[in-house]
Amino acid sequence: MSLDINEIIQMSAEKRHAYLLTQVSINKQIWILTDEHGCVMLNSDDEDCVPVWPAEEFAQYWATGDWAQCTPKAISLQDWFERWTDGLEGDGVCVAVFPNPDEEGIVVFPDVFETELRQKHPSKLN
Repeated sequence: MSLDINEIIQMSAEKRHAYLLTQVSINKQIWILTDEHGCVMLNSDDEDCVPVWPAEEFAQYWATGDWAQCTPKAISLQDWFERWTDGLEGDGVCVAVFPNPDEEGIVVFPDVFETELRQKHPSKLN
């Protein structure tokens, strides 16, 4: 049984988090939204966050209203490990994992997110 996009988006934040980790380990890509200024950022509980999604269609689904001019962009898992974790940590930016259209999602520190990804995808431990 496969779920459709609406069923997945309506899952709890914890289930969407687990879904993202599984999908990223399979597809070896993380999706962000970009605009003319670069990567889209959210502010959650006084934390600046980069929202990430498991697939292009989820990022595109989120790109409405204020975000309608944004474009989904894939980041390879290798590139995430090599550049994004350290870059986000250096900028003091967290990761908003698979937020739904109401901007609800789990917020984690970049090093915690990388650890979760590596546990799900141990062959990338080099």
